Amino acid sequence: MTATQPAASETASILIVDDMEENLVALEAVLGSLGHVVRAHSGEEALKAMLRQEFAVVLIDVLMPGMNGFETAANIKGLDQTKDVPIILLTGAAVDPNYAYRGYTVGAADFLIKPFDPWLLRTKVNVFLDLFRKNRQLVDQSEQLKRLLTADGGRPTVTPSPPPPTCASTEPSYGKDTTDSAERPARGPDDADRLSEVVGQLAQAELLLRDANGPGGADLADRIVELEQAVGRLMAERET
Repeated sequence: MTATQPAASETASILIVDDMEENLVALEAVLGSLGHVVRAHSGEEALKAMLRQEFAVVLIDVLMPGMNGFETAANIKGLDQTKDVPIILLTGAAVDPNYAYRGYTVGAADFLIKPFDPWLLRTKVNVFLDLFRKNRQLVDQSEQLKRLLTADGGRPTVTPSPPPPTCASTEPSYGKDTTDSAERPARGPDDADRLSEVVGQLAQAELLLRDANGPGGADLADRIVELEQAVGRLMAERET
């Protein structure tokens, strides 16, 4: 693995859709180093692929026989499982001036005209790959926080049986706390540190999402702020 490649756990998949094999080969050559590239030769094949696995972004040629690029994009956006996947539409130079407008109306995030600059295409695709990885990081951190909150709030308190009385315990204790320390709810010594670490991770993810300027980034950042506030309240309650 090179220094510029993401870790295997962060590798995102890219779906490229075109009825021309040579176009698929060219796209794969440009995008192959960014992530795992999956080919589809038709809109129908693309929909089946998207229902089988998760993709960070999909590139679709507009002019395809059968289900064209606009119809394919509309079907992708019409399914709950795939509606949030960003779509880049691709078409040749001799295009209808209304194609770009039609692309955006069906939910496409971008529209590129062939022949396109490989560097420009890689840059645009990489924006969506980065957003996908940040979203995945947010989901992982949310799950971590949920497990931490569940463990803290839902852990049953086990009260051990009191020790048998001894001679020393026969004397009554007035005004003294006779509760065995083992009976008191245990606080994990590392819980505060774990909560602080989660807060730091959430804050970092929030900044990354706001800097990404990608679709949905601000909404996800707002969700992170809510999680940070929830953790802050939990930490305050634990200190009291």
